[in-house]
Amino acid sequence: MSTVNTVTEQLTRAGQVIEHDSFAIIDAETGTHSYTEDQWPIVRRMIHANADFDFNGLSDFHANAVEEGIRAMLAGGTPVVADVEMICSGLSQPRLAHFGMKTHQFISDADVIETAKAEDTTRAVQAMRKAHRLGLLDGAIVGIGNAPTALIELVRLIREEGVRPALVVGMPVGFVSAAESKDLMAEVNEVPWIVIRGRKGGSTLVVAALHALLALAEARQKTLQAEHP
Repeated sequence: MSTVNTVTEQLTRAGQVIEHDSFAIIDAETGTHSYTEDQWPIVRRMIHANADFDFNGLSDFHANAVEEGIRAMLAGGTPVVADVEMICSGLSQPRLAHFGMKTHQFISDADVIETAKAEDTTRAVQAMRKAHRLGLLDGAIVGIGNAPTALIELVRLIREEGVRPALVVGMPVGFVSAAESKDLMAEVNEVPWIVIRGRKGGSTLVVAALHALLALAEARQKTLQAEHP
């Protein structure tokens, strides 16, 4: 099987066949959907990650989300700020390295824990604040898959302190404030976002969405290289 992408594909032909066959099954079983040509690969990869077709419908996109995500990746060196280490561990390091991207998360830092206890907030809130103090949020891709309070704090930073990430992938899972945090993010117009409505979500979904974006970015990169050798 020949494919356009190389860096963002499975490393073996057998792996590529399995993945592409899985995508074909998802396409066939989904049938019609309301997503654009660039949005659907992201939704499809999230379905692939969890075998849950509910993401066809629950996934929601800011109008500029995909384009701005691709733009940030092609810019090179764009940081990925995550709420938990699981996202950083799940992302393919070779795929990130191709675009000069590095991951950051602060949820278990001693100062984050100490401040969260002192101020009676969550570690996730303080981790977002630390990322802001370090100047990592502006122009970054922010992935939140575990902590609704991280997403709520990020919205506050956007609205009150003028933080401007390139893209927010907000998909915290849970029963307390998870759905509400994503609805809050979806009210933001100043910053592009991808969210999963309702209670469903998780770090694996953030990883899947970012891997799909990396694949779209590589495809765009190859097209540009072919047009301007």
